[in-house]
Amino acid sequence: MMPSALQGKVALITGASSGIGEATARALAAEGAAVAIAARRVEKLRALGDELTAAGAKVHVLELDVADRQGVDAAVASTVEALGGLDILVNNAGIMLLGPVEDADTTDWTRMIDTNLLGLMYMTRAALPHLLRSKGTVVQMSSIAGRVNVRNAAVYQATKFGVNAFSETLRQEVTERGVRVVVIEPGTTDTELRGHITHTATKEMYEQRISQIRKLQAQDIAEAVRYAVTAPHHATVHEIFIRPTDQV
Repeated sequence: MMPSALQGKVALITGASSGIGEATARALAAEGAAVAIAARRVEKLRALGDELTAAGAKVHVLELDVADRQGVDAAVASTVEALGGLDILVNNAGIMLLGPVEDADTTDWTRMIDTNLLGLMYMTRAALPHLLRSKGTVVQMSSIAGRVNVRNAAVYQATKFGVNAFSETLRQEVTERGVRVVVIEPGTTDTELRGHITHTATKEMYEQRISQIRKLQAQDIAEAVRYAVTAPHHATVHEIFIRPTDQV
């Protein structure tokens, strides 16, 4: 029997309590990785951890808000201590609070910037010394919103354009030292993300826009992550732009 592709590797996945993060934890554990699963909703994490442990995976559960810089540092240190190192970081935590600029609640802007962009940066910086030692991989969950502009999404898109810019610059800094940087850019995916929208008119417009397409599933994106992190180490799949076939 061939060994699993990630046997002996350690992966840390943020936003792992649902959606893409949860599906990615399952996919990487199925490939043999020990997984640290991190999110704010710890009860959901524990249920996932029990499931993966029962299937034979080694799991470390972490209650974490990625906007908390000290919490981020502690989570990375705890992962290394509990699982013996760090080979893969999947920066998946994110929120989507859409609405027009004109009457925006600017606390929504702060929450998105703190989570989607600064939280990703904090996680990357904290993990980088360990990834440099292991010649590991950073996976940044961006979005179609990091490439394509639409109305009522200015700040969410700014965070995702920022993720793309940060990640390409990081790649240039670390690629010659053996660390791979991967950016995943999903289109419309059937997750809890759109449930975050509180601006009623924008939510109705968004739901109408996506109601006629076959949406991506979390497992589709998890498969893209699995493909990227199991590629031969001399090859970096730097960007995967994946969207529904029906999405114009």
